[in-house]
Amino acid sequence: MLRPERMSKVSVTGSRGVMPTVIETVHELNLVHLSDYDGSWEGFDNGDPMAGAEQSSEKLVTVRALESTLELSADEAEPGALESGWEQRLEDVRTRVNELDDRRAEINEELRQINEKIDRVAPFAELGIDLDLLSGYETVTVLVGEGPLDEVEAAVDASEDIRAFETFTGGDIVAVVAAPTEDADEDPIDDALVGVDFTRYEVPDTERSPDDYVDELETRKRELESRVDEIDAEFEEIKGEEAAFLLRVEEELTVEVQQSEAPLQFATTEHAFVAEGWLPTDEYERLVATLNDAVGDSVEVEELVRADYDDEGYPTHTEEVDHGGPGGSDETTEEEERETATREVAADGGTTATGSTGVVTMVDEPPVVQDNTAAAKPFEFLLRMIDRPKYSELDPTVFLLLTFPAFFGFMIGDLGYGILYTTIGFLLYSRFDSDVIRSLGAIGMWAGGFTMLFGILYGEIFGMHVLGEILFGGSPPMHKGLQPVYSKYSQTWLMLSVLLGLLHLTVGYVLGFINDMSHDPVESYFEHGSWALLMLGFWTWIFSRHGVGSAPEFNGPKPSFLYTALGNGSDAAYELGFTGFPAEVGLYVGIPVAVIGLVTMIYGEVRHYGPLGIIIGGLESFSVLGDVLSYLRIAAVILAKAGMAFVVNMLFFGVYVVETESGAEWHFGTSHAPQHMLEEGTYHGHEVTEVMFNGLLHGGIGMAIIGVFILVLGHIVVLLLGVTSAGLQGIRLEYVEFFNKFYEGGGREFSPFGHERASDDD
Repeated sequence: MLRPERMSKVSVTGSRGVMPTVIETVHELNLVHLSDYDGSWEGFDNGDPMAGAEQSSEKLVTVRALESTLELSADEAEPGALESGWEQRLEDVRTRVNELDDRRAEINEELRQINEKIDRVAPFAELGIDLDLLSGYETVTVLVGEGPLDEVEAAVDASEDIRAFETFTGGDIVAVVAAPTEDADEDPIDDALVGVDFTRYEVPDTERSPDDYVDELETRKRELESRVDEIDAEFEEIKGEEAAFLLRVEEELTVEVQQSEAPLQFATTEHAFVAEGWLPTDEYERLVATLNDAVGDSVEVEELVRADYDDEGYPTHTEEVDHGGPGGSDETTEEEERETATREVAADGGTTATGSTGVVTMVDEPPVVQDNTAAAKPFEFLLRMIDRPKYSELDPTVFLLLTFPAFFGFMIGDLGYGILYTTIGFLLYSRFDSDVIRSLGAIGMWAGGFTMLFGILYGEIFGMHVLGEILFGGSPPMHKGLQPVYSKYSQTWLMLSVLLGLLHLTVGYVLGFINDMSHDPVESYFEHGSWALLMLGFWTWIFSRHGVGSAPEFNGPKPSFLYTALGNGSDAAYELGFTGFPAEVGLYVGIPVAVIGLVTMIYGEVRHYGPLGIIIGGLESFSVLGDVLSYLRIAAVILAKAGMAFVVNMLFFGVYVVETESGAEWHFGTSHAPQHMLEEGTYHGHEVTEVMFNGLLHGGIGMAIIGVFILVLGHIVVLLLGVTSAGLQGIRLEYVEFFNKFYEGGGREFSPFGHERASDDD
């Protein structure tokens, strides 16, 4: 579960006569991620596509073009096999669809031209002048356009090439009729208006009035649109008749093309071929058995590598695979494995002198198949937003399952919001087929479940404390700490946020150490263990009382809640007796551990960066403080979301303040107006001292209606902001703080050679 599924690299060697059968068999298994032959072996070349590959590819392009034209989707496929004569049926469909598509294209082009003509004639309709009166003159010129009339007239009047002119207007349109001088240029009006912001319109070539011309164009437009609708109806008819057929053809052709082009990835000679690829180790025996059933002894199947890999994809621990022969299962070194990977392969059949098939492709990193439980599977989506894990590193998906929903629920903590998050998540999970949306739905249900759990513990439903009254008699086990009377809880959540940060980051460092330990335990310590010691030692000193009063040389700004939030006094929400580690622990344990971590961390930085590592390590060492303090955002979001829900309810119900021995309590005016409670003077024996807001509910029917709108809209906003605040902050803690300690990503996706047939689905 913490490691991707173990992969094995296999080699299939045989004569070219059985290659088509082998390809078809492996394709149907859909198990092997083929490796690309890099052409580096003397006597071996990349294979050629099998006969018929080009024709199948052309037909596949045709089918996909038809599907695009008909707007087909894959979910319209139906189980079934292709009947004989499907090529002729495909050609008939292609001919019919192409003819309709060509006709539709011609009509759409004519429609485009008509729309342009209508747009061009619209300005002339505002003039109210017949179009034949605006052109065809020998002694005068006419120009129609849009521009400022006063500037147009001034420019034309100032022109020496125009001896007389007249303007006509309609709306923003200006028509200029001008008589040029004998020696004027060809377009005197255009020349006169060079400096004027004037848009010229071409006069349509027709003798009709603008309105009649537009009516004629609109009539033609409606005719063409009707014909387009008829063609679209024919397309829908074809789609209904041929959708399943086309999708089945696409499926069959896809399989043919994949199989016929597979030899391009093989190493081949005139008589033999060698293919390599990766598959889950547990599936190796099934591959061997299936190929033996298909071609018998005509191929040799060998498991070449079953190993752990470093970041470059080279094996660091390789098992010599034993399938019943002599020799056992010793280990080989990285150098030996690379030597194995460069063995020459004889050109007469692809075997070495020892009789074992060789590694003929480049050494490539195994693809990654994440091996998670059903509960954790949806959280792979959150991980892949960064990148899938490398084959050589731990898969942190299960830690996302264990922490992200809990962080989210702890920060929101409301039964009402939790029910809505769970409901929305269930709808996404159950109503959509997309893996991404279903993953989001499952994550939403997990987050909603924890939100409901913490909502019960907080005793809140939509920001109201009614649940606490019902379930716990007004004293739920947890409070968010927004009210003065419960302010000690806010300090507790600050303390808990720091402790959660320390635990979360420590797990991250441990995972990083485990990731790299098999490669080099010493380097792994410098990379991860030293940082963990520095962080834990430093925070051990912070949590100690060293420097608090008794040691002025270390006297510093240690916040008091570190020693009171979990103590035994009135400031403790939960009296656990922790008032800080003794000063001796901070002095003799915390500081030495931190120093050891700092020294070894800087030593590791120097090994990596040289002398510059002293400066880099010194600056980066402060992150052990900042990284942990980043988790204070958990407490901040708790108070922020509680405050937003409180304001929404206050605007509707109103709030009055009751003074108790422990501090001020805030109560919503659910049964009585806050002003009425202030006039009464007491609430359960305590003095009502203030009205924070009287509430729209108690301001008359009109204000109550407005209040309902604000109440509903406000809680919707809080619900959505819960995703953008608690959700994003939780994700940030995972991605930036936690993953940064051990996770790189960059693994290859497992893409087995094969095809999942729609006809195989139940």
